[in-house]
Parts: sequence; C-alpha cells; structure tokens
Amino acid sequence: MTNIEKYNEAFIMSFQVDEPQLASLTYQSIPSWDSVGHMGLIAFLEEAFDIMMDTDDIIDFSSYEKGKEILKKYDILI
Repeated sequence: MTNIEKYNEAFIMSFQVDEPQLASLTYQSIPSWDSVGHMGLIAFLEEAFDIMMDTDDIIDFSSYEKGKEILKKYDILI
C-alpha cells in the first residue's frame, strides 16, 4: 500500500467519508472530526506509518492538506 493510500484510509476509516471528500476536510468541518475523532485519526496515522507525532504537530493537524505537510517532518511523503 502506498503512503497516499494509507493516509486516505486513515481519514476514510476514522471519519466514514468518501475519497472525493478528503481534499476539503478540515477539523470540525464534519461532526465526526471532533476532538475524540481527531485523536483516533492521529492514532491510526501513527500506527500506519510507525511514527510518534509531537504534541505540537497533533495540535497543528487541522486539515487533510495540513496533515500532508506535517507528515513530511517524519520523512513520510504523500
């Protein structure tokens, strides 16, 4: 599975959304992306990419696109 497939799967599984919706997703733009859903997404991503994100990165992870930028810090290119 490619990095983009893992990344997309994390969002799809965490928030029960369709792939066409992903690019426009932002924190709290859908009911399932609340604080609890956010931590579920982070846990999914950490497991999928075998990383441990810094607290500041978890807080800054505010959208689908921003997440791609943050993962670059961990040498994960999406």
